[in-house]
Amino acid sequence: MKAALTRRCALATGATLAAAALWPGLAQAQSTLRFAAVFSDTDIRAEMMKRLAADVAADHKIDLFLNSTLFRQGTELVALQRDNLEMGNISPQDISKQVPSWSLLTSAYLFRDANHLNAFFASDMGAQMKKQVEDQLKVKILGPTFFGTRHVGLRGKKKINTPADLAGVKLRMPPGDAWQLLGRSLGANPTPLAYAETYTGLQTGTVDGQDNPLPNVQNMKFNEVMGQIVLTSHLVGFDLLTLNLKTWQAMSPEKQRAFQAAADKAIAWSTAEHQKREADLAEGFRRGGLDVYAPNINAFREYAQKIYLASDEAKAWPAGMLEKINAMR
Repeated sequence: MKAALTRRCALATGATLAAAALWPGLAQAQSTLRFAAVFSDTDIRAEMMKRLAADVAADHKIDLFLNSTLFRQGTELVALQRDNLEMGNISPQDISKQVPSWSLLTSAYLFRDANHLNAFFASDMGAQMKKQVEDQLKVKILGPTFFGTRHVGLRGKKKINTPADLAGVKLRMPPGDAWQLLGRSLGANPTPLAYAETYTGLQTGTVDGQDNPLPNVQNMKFNEVMGQIVLTSHLVGFDLLTLNLKTWQAMSPEKQRAFQAAADKAIAWSTAEHQKREADLAEGFRRGGLDVYAPNINAFREYAQKIYLASDEAKAWPAGMLEKINAMR
């Protein structure tokens, strides 16, 4: 009886191995990765994620949960840390809540453009900051997802030239200390409000304005409830495409390289699309009746830098990194 059982087991094992040889997909089941983000399905980054999903489909199924439908804005990072989420689009502001040195990367007028941003993350300094997140938060950063340069949009017609002109203006900012500091560094009165509630907030006057890149303004139709866009260019907007570290470590080195290459490709496509969209939107909004103009950028930059350097957050910045970032070409 024992010999018969052993023979049957051997035959079954042989049949399974033969099937795996004919259909390799049977040898390793396709994993499902849930991705959570605040952005909408019309956002360029939604298409970025669809492209990534297609490129890794042989090994992974990526399910997209957009518009904060799985986790509300600002809670995605904790979900990753608790193994309740496999992938997320995480803001550097949320990271800075747990890794104070990251507040440097959320400061106004730090990066000049997307190329400067990408050069930083490809440098030794960028590797140092990513390793901090991996070691302390157990989250793998695949790369920065540029989504445009942030500008101030307002309901009223009052001309804005310097930070003093924004005194008392209720400027919608995402919740969190880093975002509130950014709003203060512009001279405004920052008011925390969820992204999905911003249109109604502008429409009803709960807030006087918001700050977002032009593609986001178009995606969320904020231009319908604003009178002007002040091209403050105060922050090169980016989030981080991230993986739960346990999910990353479960991949073989070969699968990790393939996944990273697919992420790099998707991020590069998204960056190029955002840059093209930005170039067209300012004129499009002008034609649509909005007053679109540039203020005194030097006045805004000097004021913002003064606010940041005097803040408690600056005490946690890595020594000399600000100067090195400014010196990058």
